[in-house]
Amino acid sequence: MNTQTTDMLYSMRLHGMVTAFQEQLQLPSMGDLSFEDRFAMIVQKEWTHRENRRLALRLRAAKLRRQASIEDVDFRHPRGLDRSLALSLATCEWIRNRHNVIITGPTGIGKSFLAEAFAHKACREGFTALYYRCPRLFRELAIARGDGSYLKLLARIAKVDLLVIDDWGLSALNDAERRDFLEVMEDRQGLKSTLMTSQYPVQKWYELIGEPTLADAILDRIVHVAHKITLKGESLRRRQAKLTNAEQ
Repeated sequence: MNTQTTDMLYSMRLHGMVTAFQEQLQLPSMGDLSFEDRFAMIVQKEWTHRENRRLALRLRAAKLRRQASIEDVDFRHPRGLDRSLALSLATCEWIRNRHNVIITGPTGIGKSFLAEAFAHKACREGFTALYYRCPRLFRELAIARGDGSYLKLLARIAKVDLLVIDDWGLSALNDAERRDFLEVMEDRQGLKSTLMTSQYPVQKWYELIGEPTLADAILDRIVHVAHKITLKGESLRRRQAKLTNAEQ
């Protein structure tokens, strides 16, 4: 009977229930619990199994480069990171409100790690996310325009709850990139959230975009509903290198 029950659970893809059922069979003390309690434990196991699977799928789809988490963010290093603001953003309320986040600061200060930590937390909260380094985003858009999949790529980007664009403004935008980026932001304005990191302060983004009319249109869709984090100070990578050399 137990084997038949297990087989039926497997056939219905209730793998969490199978695990919980087998665990209960191996623990004599479970006989002291009521049917309702034991059944609740089995259902809880299945729910947790499914939630973990969905999270794994969201994290895989996000294409994050590392397993950054908000719990691992370094608040001790003096770089102007407001702990209360960071923890407030970690609640993901800004994503629910369709706001944006802009993180600026010099190279090595931890912008990318912080951005990926927010994206990781978003996935844990049930949101979808997608990470791009800015050059790769423009490269994929250019390729898609050439092979006929441009609208399909724009639609895929538009659907994600949180789009992370890392290393924005490494070089000035050309005309095609300006227009591509306007399309991306137009699809997301007021509907989804975008997180951008850059070595340059927002005031210089007009110059990086290049064309005043398009710059106004793009930045109007990003900046006015954005939470801003401005980092400064010594590079975290440089500090880590110093600590490593000192230990050697």
